[in-house]
Amino acid sequence: MSSSFADHFGTVIQNFRRLTSSQRHTFLAAFLGWTMDSLDFFILIFCVPAIAKEFHTQPSAVLGAVFLTQAFRPVGALLFGMLADRFGRRPVLMVNILSFSVIELACAFAPSLGALLVLRALFGLAMGGEWGVGAALVFETLPKEGRGTFSGILQEGYAMGSILASGAFALFFNGFVLSGLHVPGIGWRGLFIVGSIPALLVFYVQARVEESPVWLAGAKTRADRVSGVIRRNEPGTSATLLKFLPTFLFLVLLMTAFMSFSHGTQDVYPTFLTTYAKLNPSTVGSIGVLYGFGSILGGFVFGTLSERWGRKRAIVTAALLSIPIIPLWAYGHSAFTLGAGAVLIQFMVQGAWGVVPAYLTELSPAPVRATAPGLAYQLGGLVTSWNGKAQALAAERWGNYPAVLAITVIVVALALSGLALLGREAKGQDMTVV
Repeated sequence: MSSSFADHFGTVIQNFRRLTSSQRHTFLAAFLGWTMDSLDFFILIFCVPAIAKEFHTQPSAVLGAVFLTQAFRPVGALLFGMLADRFGRRPVLMVNILSFSVIELACAFAPSLGALLVLRALFGLAMGGEWGVGAALVFETLPKEGRGTFSGILQEGYAMGSILASGAFALFFNGFVLSGLHVPGIGWRGLFIVGSIPALLVFYVQARVEESPVWLAGAKTRADRVSGVIRRNEPGTSATLLKFLPTFLFLVLLMTAFMSFSHGTQDVYPTFLTTYAKLNPSTVGSIGVLYGFGSILGGFVFGTLSERWGRKRAIVTAALLSIPIIPLWAYGHSAFTLGAGAVLIQFMVQGAWGVVPAYLTELSPAPVRATAPGLAYQLGGLVTSWNGKAQALAAERWGNYPAVLAITVIVVALALSGLALLGREAKGQDMTVV
């Protein structure tokens, strides 16, 4: 097992060494963009009990903000994706990052729960655009060799954002003591101010990231078609998109299962640890950091395995292996057992997710590669947008968080595995065709 892991790690290093300086900057920018987007999303997830207390309401009411974020993400994916397909991946990515950072800052000054809900809906617009645009930029720029590994690492920008949010919550929500000096807490509003820092990433994208070569080639092709250089009887974009429609509908169903898998194990878990398991914010945040690292490792391992096994087998294996972990994750009787279960289950959840960026972009044609994967991704989120609120309402009504969590994982893991088996394999798809 150790030699196999060493072989995987060696392959990853070789793949990165083959990248040009420009390709490395592109990958890093997309990874950091998704990380910062995730940071801003998870800051709210960890602060749900505190926000509910300040606005004198139940956690389920605050989790309505998650529903609104999820509901508006497809609109953002369509809007920013269409802009990126028309004007280029790089400038739209910059606008996208700036947008969600400014909205996150505004959330810190929300005077009421209603105002916060409106702001989180707007945040959903911006969050919905980042994933598809960033993934298109990366996979149109990087070579196809090692694409599964790069996919696994890129997707775990989401886990890295969760780690940063967990760490910030553990350290700064109530404050901490350093060498006898007490550093006061900043509360949930202060954490939202911290969440506006990603705006600085725009300067890095501006200075270091180049436009997608596939998009540039496509722009030239479109210009040639307008000028008559390309003959009219050659296949056009409309025919390509019509042929792609059944695959797109399948991807929406698949992403619905994927979204239920991740949000069903993440959105109410900090609330479960706080209100049901009675753990303090420092412990909850620390567990969040640990399972974030478990997520990253899972994405790396299964993303790399998908290069050997294929995308479908990697997804199915990771999904099914989450089921035996439920007793530790949902029914553990101590912070240690709950933390161990959280690490293991997120290893599997994000292991399955690690295949997604490569799989969706491999199955999408170049003319809509910034729109279609992101839109399918976010439409899946729209279908499952009530997940967190529904879980919280069910747990509040029945007084049984563990059962709600357990049922969610069993149903979703089986559904995801079945859908993945129905899909077609696309490992190594040529993405230079415009």
